[in-house]
Amino acid sequence: MTAASVAALGLVAGQSTAANAAVACDVTYTANSWTSSPGQGGFTANITLKNTGDPISSWTLAFDYPTTNQKYTPSGWGANWSQSGARVTGTNMPYNGSLATGASVSVGFNGTWTGTNPSPETFSVNGTTCGDTTPTTPSVILSASSVAVNEGGTATFTARLSAAPSSNVTVATARTSGDTDLTVSSGSSLTFTPSNWSTAQTVTLAAAQDSDTTAGTAAFSVGGSGVTGATLTATEVDDDATVEQAIVVTPTSVTVPEGSTGTFTARLAAQPSSSVTVTTTAGSGDSDLTVGSGGSLTFSTSNWNTPQTVTLAAAQDSDSANGSRTFTVASTGLTSRTVTATEADDDGGPTPTHVENPYSGATGYVNPTWSARAAAEPGGDAVADTSTAVWMDRTAAIEGPGDALSLREHMDEAVRQDAANGSAPLTIQVVIYNLPNRDCSALASNGELRISENGFNRYKTEYIDPIADILGDSAYANLRIVTIIEPDSLPNLVTNLDRFADCREANGAGGYRDGVRYALDQLHAIPNVYTYVDAAHHAWLGWDSNFQPSVNLFYETVAGTADGVDSVDGFIVNTANYSATVEPHFTVNTTVNGTSVRQSKWVDWNYYIDEQSFAVALRNALVAKGFRSGLGMLIDTSRNGWGGSARPGGPSTATNVDQFVDQSRVDRRIHAGNWCNQSGAGMGARPTAAPASGIDAYVWVKPPGESDGASEEIDNDEGKRFDRMCDPTYEGNDLNGNNMSGALADAPISGQWFSAQFRQLLQNAYPPIN
Repeated sequence: MTAASVAALGLVAGQSTAANAAVACDVTYTANSWTSSPGQGGFTANITLKNTGDPISSWTLAFDYPTTNQKYTPSGWGANWSQSGARVTGTNMPYNGSLATGASVSVGFNGTWTGTNPSPETFSVNGTTCGDTTPTTPSVILSASSVAVNEGGTATFTARLSAAPSSNVTVATARTSGDTDLTVSSGSSLTFTPSNWSTAQTVTLAAAQDSDTTAGTAAFSVGGSGVTGATLTATEVDDDATVEQAIVVTPTSVTVPEGSTGTFTARLAAQPSSSVTVTTTAGSGDSDLTVGSGGSLTFSTSNWNTPQTVTLAAAQDSDSANGSRTFTVASTGLTSRTVTATEADDDGGPTPTHVENPYSGATGYVNPTWSARAAAEPGGDAVADTSTAVWMDRTAAIEGPGDALSLREHMDEAVRQDAANGSAPLTIQVVIYNLPNRDCSALASNGELRISENGFNRYKTEYIDPIADILGDSAYANLRIVTIIEPDSLPNLVTNLDRFADCREANGAGGYRDGVRYALDQLHAIPNVYTYVDAAHHAWLGWDSNFQPSVNLFYETVAGTADGVDSVDGFIVNTANYSATVEPHFTVNTTVNGTSVRQSKWVDWNYYIDEQSFAVALRNALVAKGFRSGLGMLIDTSRNGWGGSARPGGPSTATNVDQFVDQSRVDRRIHAGNWCNQSGAGMGARPTAAPASGIDAYVWVKPPGESDGASEEIDNDEGKRFDRMCDPTYEGNDLNGNNMSGALADAPISGQWFSAQFRQLLQNAYPPIN
């Protein structure tokens, strides 16, 4: 089969000509078309209906195809579709009938054509023809409905309009009630024009310093003549609360090069009433590690919050062991703190060079936290020594929130494991996952940084720079450090700009391109760090309308780094997803009773049915675009095994293409677009180096048993929100063909341990795990 990509775009906007009409609409129609044989083929119609009139509670969209040889073939989404002759009609689903003024809904269907495939010329909604719309009153769109303002400091939000005004409008921000300490510092008056209406402008709020301990709140109106206004609540973060006295130690894990020194700092959490002495004493462990200086520190009422340095020394010895020792930091009446020091031995072999495949000949880092959780589950000890990735999914993860290991503690543990594994090198995988506007098309893993709130600068200085400083420590020079760069980022710029405002913002300055480039520039500069950029999966980018644009975007982004295409070692697919590595019982070229499997509802005209075929094709296209020939691919196989009793033992004998594919596929999801805590999933192939040509490794990047997202709303301080795709009762949307979500019930927020999921994954593993 040959394929030609044809984009047809028609835009008709309008409202009824009746004097008292309530219906007005914009319709955007696009058709991705392909040729299956000379003079005929198929297409996917994507339609966006925007209500520019009064609110409506139900809608019927109708249009006529220019030819009677353009046929809707029942496989649609977002509407109940039917066709009579050339006329196509779609009525709303139960969940999307209500459209407020300015609201949009995206619908569509698959079809076939013979001869030509021109676009429809006119559309109607509820019997009213769309055409020649008149301006509607735009609404003020805020980046947040509430902000927190540090006492004595400032905070920002942005405002823009929902549509172009007919002339310049002024939007004013003013406090309407609440704490008078909260004021508008700048941006109190913003001007939006017919050309800049969609550009977000910044408003800065300030909180005056006061002596009370009350966290005041105030309401602000944001609006003006000619626009529909919005409101925002500001809350003061008071700094006068009482702080419990404690010793603050940073960091709690120190690497000390043999024959040299390493340091940590100590300070007090609150001002003392009199001088306090803090001592550091050596505990159990390698006696070569000692306190060099700073064993006794004095903190007064004036210098209590100034960090003072403790220096640890590692004596030169003749062994090749990386010894460790604990040190106790204590003061009378206060809870003591423990610092773990690890010697970086200099008696080993030469530092490895940057190799072509960092997994080849290496052992993998075993995360002790994940390993302990896995071993605690029934039968989990069978996989507890498997290498999984360490996720840096927020700034706090660098230092290790709560009892979690910090990044440096993981690196120190990797050094210890490397010392114990003989002559083989050790590979540790670190997921870099904190871009501003992260996961712009989903909610379960929304991040902490916003582009509109200085997110890019914070991403650089508070996140990437500290990570690069740690990974670049000479103590870790013998490790092979693989970094997985920003899952679910760049692919969103290919497929989700029309659907999500956060994605459109991420497409500009300080967005995903700039963030990925900065991460690559800082991490690639470290000789023993390997960089793999996330490239989604086949059920996201496998259509020809997405595949080549993704290749172009990846090239454009990486080529813009300091070292260009040489700044990446490869790409990774299927990160934290469930797509089968290989579908064993059919290929994309299989036909059933003369019908291609691409026409099945499951494959849905995709050019790939599994991850390995997609990864190989993507690698070839990237090399053809200009990436180096040694480019490697990774496939996350942590949860794509799909074993257990539901796994088909061979191809189906059905003669209907949908039945054949559904009975033959090992991927047992309800829909290939389902991604959250999937019921029936199993662990996949264990981490393996160079399993196929062009594939550097199968890896377990998503630690099995860590949730994809909460199945219901759960308050948290990690910026992670409730996504209905994680709700087992959710009946879906147009992105998953309006199918059930297939998610497990009772799931915690993303990243937290989900025991029921781990047990299912272990039970359904393929190859099976004994």
